[in-house]
Amino acid sequence: MQAERRFRMSALAAAAALALTAGTSFAASEFVGVWKVKDSDGKAFQITLSEDGSAGADRAGKPMKGKWSEDGGAAVVTWDTGWITKIAKEGSGYKKTAFKKGAEPLPKNSSDAEKVK
Repeated sequence: MQAERRFRMSALAAAAALALTAGTSFAASEFVGVWKVKDSDGKAFQITLSEDGSAGADRAGKPMKGKWSEDGGAAVVTWDTGWITKIAKEGSGYKKTAFKKGAEPLPKNSSDAEKVK
């Protein structure tokens, strides 16, 4: 009985630690914030990458929602539409590439990406 209780407490502590470290990985990310980018028509819009892994944008008056994570040194956003946006360091700046669902690795468009907040 005592061993079972210790096991439960250890499992609970491990789960809590995992939950806390999952949240802090985004908080420490250089990608958390607001990014100024351009769409395929060259029109500027902003992408917001939040600490909780959610992403949002308002492109041409249409709200966009998605989830993001870091992968290979890039922020990878999977939008509810199925499109994928990547923001990655390139030289001394950042580059945004957008891929139509199923069209990777050829980007549909790309632009510079500037962190504004």
